[in-house]
Amino acid sequence: MRLAGSTNRWLVVANCRYRSNVTDDRLYFRQLLAGADFAESSNLAQQMVNFSYLIGDRTTGECLVVDPAYGVGELKAIAEADGMTLSGVLVTHYHPDHCGGDMMGMKIEGVSELLAETQVPVHVQAAETEWILKVTDLEAGDLVEHSSGDVVTVGEIDVELLHTPGHTPGSQCFLVDGRLVAGDTLFLQGCGRTDLPGGDPEALYQSLTGTLSKVPDSAVLYPGHLYSPKPSQNMGEVRSSNMVFKPRSAEEWMRVFAS
Repeated sequence: MRLAGSTNRWLVVANCRYRSNVTDDRLYFRQLLAGADFAESSNLAQQMVNFSYLIGDRTTGECLVVDPAYGVGELKAIAEADGMTLSGVLVTHYHPDHCGGDMMGMKIEGVSELLAETQVPVHVQAAETEWILKVTDLEAGDLVEHSSGDVVTVGEIDVELLHTPGHTPGSQCFLVDGRLVAGDTLFLQGCGRTDLPGGDPEALYQSLTGTLSKVPDSAVLYPGHLYSPKPSQNMGEVRSSNMVFKPRSAEEWMRVFAS
């Protein structure tokens, strides 16, 4: 859901499928497009163009899945086909197209169904807990609550959790080895909308210009949706071209994006 308006190698194949195989010595990183790379038969997935991610340690064979929805069994199977075992879930925010639940009168498969197959911890920002519990069948005991700056380790790969409220109260981004997995906080073009329950445009401005200012221009942005021709882009290019970085003050940003 959006507000209107490296050395990675990408292969574009049939049906606009984008596949990533980042082959650093230990880091396992895959960007997977719902409706194309998995959940191919879901019309909703094809319309929503969500990304899920697999992040792990090739040496230990453990990996985390980011925002599993639509086809969680397929995501698990993709990891296993790569010789990886799911050891945890990272959720960017509570919207059902990212973690499952009811959306537009339709039930989206998500974290609840994944935990029925494999019991793993689900890592969320503490401010998002109540919202995730409202839209999913999860219980509080399924969730591991975090604060901004916490690190989740998979094998020997560290994933830093950044609390970036605005799109939702507990939206979070993940920083791993020069990659920013941003959910709906930031897209290559635009950012997450703030007119849904829990949205806060002023908080989103602070997240974009404050919290994410620590992310270097050389880092590569991996968004939560394919809302642009490219599936990823370095932060320097995003900052120079994305309209959300044009305002020079919070007041100007609110005039443009808080209506």
